[in-house]
Amino acid sequence: MEQPSSYSLLGSDSAPAIPPSTDEKTVALLAHLLTLFSSFLAPIIIYLVKKDESPYVAHHAKESLNFQITIAIVCIGLFISIIGILLIWAVGIIALVLVIVASVRASEGRLYRYPLCIRLIK
Repeated sequence: MEQPSSYSLLGSDSAPAIPPSTDEKTVALLAHLLTLFSSFLAPIIIYLVKKDESPYVAHHAKESLNFQITIAIVCIGLFISIIGILLIWAVGIIALVLVIVASVRASEGRLYRYPLCIRLIK
């Protein structure tokens, strides 16, 4: 596996083995952007439909789904604590920024990995 070309607090990205087509980039982009409206639903549908057709789209859909699961777990944990309720807005802003970064990387044809993400689906 290729080493990530860049890593920061905004995640890491690397070049795919096979350059994705324009359609693959668009579907990967949608796997990230549609989470702003549907959370888990969009990436799981895209993953189930495209996992055998495109490794590039499957990677982005899995990353997006894993990130949404991580965000849900964090929000539930914060909601349980009294002080955490005040911090949920920060999680929302961080999630929005990371979804935008992931969308840009997907549209550029890069394989993106969210930072601090629990990867339950491999």
